[in-house]
Amino acid sequence: MVMGTTGSKLEKALGEHFPEGERYFGLENFGNTCYCNSVLQALYFCVPLREQLLRYHENNKNIGDIEENLLTCLADLFSQINSQKKKTGVISPRRFVQRVKKQNELFRSYMHQDAHEFLNFLLNDLVDILEKESNVAKVSPEASSSSSSSAKVANRLSNSHVNGVQKEPLVTWVHNIFQGTLTNETRCLQCETVTARDETFLDLSVDIEQNSSITCCLKNFSSTETLNAEDKFFCDKCCSLQEAEKRMKIKKSPNILVIHLKRFKYVEQLGRYKKLSYRVVFPLELKLNNTIEDSDAEYSLFAVVVHVGIGPNHGHYVSLVKSHNHWLCFDDETVEMVDESSVQTFFGSAQEFSNNTDHGYILFYQKS
Repeated sequence: MVMGTTGSKLEKALGEHFPEGERYFGLENFGNTCYCNSVLQALYFCVPLREQLLRYHENNKNIGDIEENLLTCLADLFSQINSQKKKTGVISPRRFVQRVKKQNELFRSYMHQDAHEFLNFLLNDLVDILEKESNVAKVSPEASSSSSSSAKVANRLSNSHVNGVQKEPLVTWVHNIFQGTLTNETRCLQCETVTARDETFLDLSVDIEQNSSITCCLKNFSSTETLNAEDKFFCDKCCSLQEAEKRMKIKKSPNILVIHLKRFKYVEQLGRYKKLSYRVVFPLELKLNNTIEDSDAEYSLFAVVVHVGIGPNHGHYVSLVKSHNHWLCFDDETVEMVDESSVQTFFGSAQEFSNNTDHGYILFYQKS
């Protein structure tokens, strides 16, 4: 692809400070695919993920019969960017976008799509592919021959159960990078018994309020709610419905913490979703104070997917990325340097009606 003027401008701006071996490439837009491009840029600069995908591409590039899927297309795209001779320019993610559309009909139209839905779909699909590959790898050579179908069945059963006990689910490198654990605690107010249930997450979706901060949003996420009246909790110890207190806590913090700000709210009177342009401050350095296993997990912000526009069905996505202590803005084909202080312009608006429509939507933090 021919390098545009923005590329040469960026090289001039960085000059001798251009990071060794790094590539800053814009992505071609195929008609409303900015939701995909913005997420891809944030993920490319998620270094642990990039390294895994480049390794995956290296290990699989000579295997002729590997079936094309989202993982192979993503690894191929990252490898293409990483191996460019030029430092800047534009790359076409056509093969990857075609695969996304083939895989999920939600993304087939030319309508405005949701970047968070896309991120969710992509990470879960990568997990599915890695789990399938792991299961195939576990099948022994004898079991793979067509004559021994009984061996295949026995192998499949032995993979899922050991002495009648269900095995732990497979932990892939996607889990190692993005997965954290929440614990849902319910305390019976009659007998004080606490019931805890764990669940995993790849990203956290948090409610937002006007003039708040990420710390405040996460506090509200973990706040205690009382279950009473029609919402009483069935306590196993009391063997009856009881009033209870319930709260969600982060038990294990992930290496990469992805926070999705719920900026789109369904308004019944309007019969549609409305965008909340609330001002929510997201710091460059974040401390997670409410985690159980890691009392003071510290994170650094390295990417922000920004929604530009006044509503959920129209608009545009760009991403801000921190790479080697420089902040860059990726807007489809265009890449330019921005000041660190400009990150604050994406916090949102303190007034209900404002000309500023560019708001932080998905935040990517890396554990320090």
